[in-house]
Amino acid sequence: MLRPSSRLLTASSAIAAVAAGLAVPAAAQAQSASVEAQEEDSGVTEIIVTAQRREENIQDVPISISTVSGEELSAVTGAGADIRALSGRVPSLNIESSFGRTFPRFYIRGLGNTDFDLNASQPVSLVYDDVVLENPVLKGFPVFDLDRVEVLRGPQGTLFGRNTPAGIVKFDTVKPGRGDSYVRASYGSYNTINAEGAADVPLGANAGLRISALYQHRDDWIDNVDTAQEDDLEGFDEIAARIQLQVEPGPDTTLRLVGQYRELDGTARVFRANALATGSNELIGLGGPGMEFERDQVRADGINFQELSTYNLGLTVEHDLGPVTLTSVSSYWNADLFSRGDIDGGFGNAFAPTMGPGFIPFSAQSQDNIPSLDQFTQEVRIASNNTVGLGYQAGVFYFSEKLNIESFDFGAPQDTTPAAVALQRQESDAWGVFGSVFYEFASGLRLQGGVRFNNDERDFTASRPTDNRPGFLGFGGPVDPISTSVEDDVITWDVSAVYPATPDVNLFARVARGYRAPSIQGRLLFGRDLSIADSETTMSYEAGIKTILGGIARFNVTGYYFNTSDLQLTAVGGQNNFTTLLNADEVEGYGFEAELAARFDGLELAAGVSYNENQINDPNAFVAGCAAPCTVLDPVRAGSPGIFSIDGNQLPQSPKWIANWSAGYAYPMGDAELYIFTDWAYRSKVQFFLYESVEFSDDEMLEGGLRIGYRTDRFDIAAFVRNITDDTSAVSGIDFNNLTAMVNEPRIFGVEAGITF
Repeated sequence: MLRPSSRLLTASSAIAAVAAGLAVPAAAQAQSASVEAQEEDSGVTEIIVTAQRREENIQDVPISISTVSGEELSAVTGAGADIRALSGRVPSLNIESSFGRTFPRFYIRGLGNTDFDLNASQPVSLVYDDVVLENPVLKGFPVFDLDRVEVLRGPQGTLFGRNTPAGIVKFDTVKPGRGDSYVRASYGSYNTINAEGAADVPLGANAGLRISALYQHRDDWIDNVDTAQEDDLEGFDEIAARIQLQVEPGPDTTLRLVGQYRELDGTARVFRANALATGSNELIGLGGPGMEFERDQVRADGINFQELSTYNLGLTVEHDLGPVTLTSVSSYWNADLFSRGDIDGGFGNAFAPTMGPGFIPFSAQSQDNIPSLDQFTQEVRIASNNTVGLGYQAGVFYFSEKLNIESFDFGAPQDTTPAAVALQRQESDAWGVFGSVFYEFASGLRLQGGVRFNNDERDFTASRPTDNRPGFLGFGGPVDPISTSVEDDVITWDVSAVYPATPDVNLFARVARGYRAPSIQGRLLFGRDLSIADSETTMSYEAGIKTILGGIARFNVTGYYFNTSDLQLTAVGGQNNFTTLLNADEVEGYGFEAELAARFDGLELAAGVSYNENQINDPNAFVAGCAAPCTVLDPVRAGSPGIFSIDGNQLPQSPKWIANWSAGYAYPMGDAELYIFTDWAYRSKVQFFLYESVEFSDDEMLEGGLRIGYRTDRFDIAAFVRNITDDTSAVSGIDFNNLTAMVNEPRIFGVEAGITF
């Protein structure tokens, strides 16, 4: 038989857990039930995480960490949702995208990157079953058949390496032999279909197979009022599948072979021209200021499509040598993407007979492709098996990426032959050597520290071989290939301590140094130069308390401060419509994260809140302001109209407040139960760009969900609604043409049925 880990959460045991890791309530018993049965309806349970590459109780880990699993995870990722649905579901996490479902951008404690280029570097790493996914299009891999999601805040550069100074979003799939088989399907508004299933198949005494799949569909539901067709945009079909074969050729060896696939066919992100009125950040309708915003209407005259294919092959080998375990993780990912959108978000332009909504100075129609992306990673590590006394880990890591990008600019909205073509080729190689040790004293005090040597190299070539645009546009014709390289060696480290003040109270403190590798940008579709950002380094300091309150509640709180030197920033769009990298001298940030979870008498409650304050400190940091008629609030650089200082600004897409809360209750009905579950996420004001403006911002967003259902130990049928209040918020913008905005997902009503077997 396969050796299931009794300490890891499984899909079946987590099906009703909430974001803070509450246990699944057992079917409530009658009033005359025994004391033992009553106790099963109360009390929080142990949460096991692998944030430090070993299974540990979350209360013992000296990191600010949150988990999303069970009912919370199932609720927020259903109804056709993608990975962006996790935004705000734990403290200090924000996720947005200007590419829709294919290119999520992550922010933790305010640190992130608004760059839309297809080779953009991010300070938040996504790790899928111990494999780092570097390119943003890989980070959008669908969320299905997961054991849990872990969000690790603060630098994680010792065990996980490069590009993790802000933190990690970590996915752990359900492994063969560790979860039930199931089928779950829902139908909702806009003909939204969400179907997910997994089959766990034993293959004799020492092998097992797990096959899981996801299908998501939504009809086009946004009506382009300038076409005869009723609904034109925002539909999609997406499939994803995972096959895992696990074999134990000997009593001490486990091999797991995995294959994954994703295919998306839909529309690119819908941009909405002049959805913001000058002097305000309120969303307005197609008729201009004073008109009600209609989420399901746009005016657009361009071609729109998005196609993405991704596949992965991986092999994990674990060999238990008694006092230590040797682990090898090999993984290959491949992707291709083709995406075209109506970037100006409107119909016509100032040179055409009609245009709208509002003033469109010129048409902007572009397409960005990844004809090939290849990523290979290899890690080998050895870890001691003890949990007390002296323990250690050590390993080596190798990363290789080869990326080709094509960018097209079209002279007219319906053109199929580009007027200009820009090409990029990026080759990245990195390797690291890491080690960590811990020692637990008899008093329970545990000290640990780690160090990692990182080496990064990147070669980049860009060109514009074709440019047939009129000379008065000022692009200057073709650009011959331009090449450059960057390289750096950096040591990252961390030191931490955990002390059990009482059996139910742990105190912890952590100091960590994080690092992001140097970056190159050169999307030469509209510019003629490359830009380089040097390495950034982050020093982070945090301390906190993790407590169990009377056995029925869990309360964890962390306070932190960080200082980032040479923070990599990206000036996106603006008057020159060009992406430019720059380094800010310093960015300081501080804040806290707090989470509370409680469970008693069949009622589950969870809440989380974070406060994140940060500031750019660089009197020489200037960026171009918007070409659209927006109201910039920053001071103008002397003698340089349109160039603004960002010194003192909060980072973009960095809300000061993020909060989430949920509640669930189950009413017993014999061997079954009637249940209700609600979850909510809130974020405060965000700015969309490095400069501050009235228009390109959003004051707040509040999204909630509700689920009411009936379930037994095998069957579950429910009605649900997502974004229950139909909150309509701008989430990002485009500033080089007009006051273009993108908005959040619509309200979805639906029903769902599932069976476990």
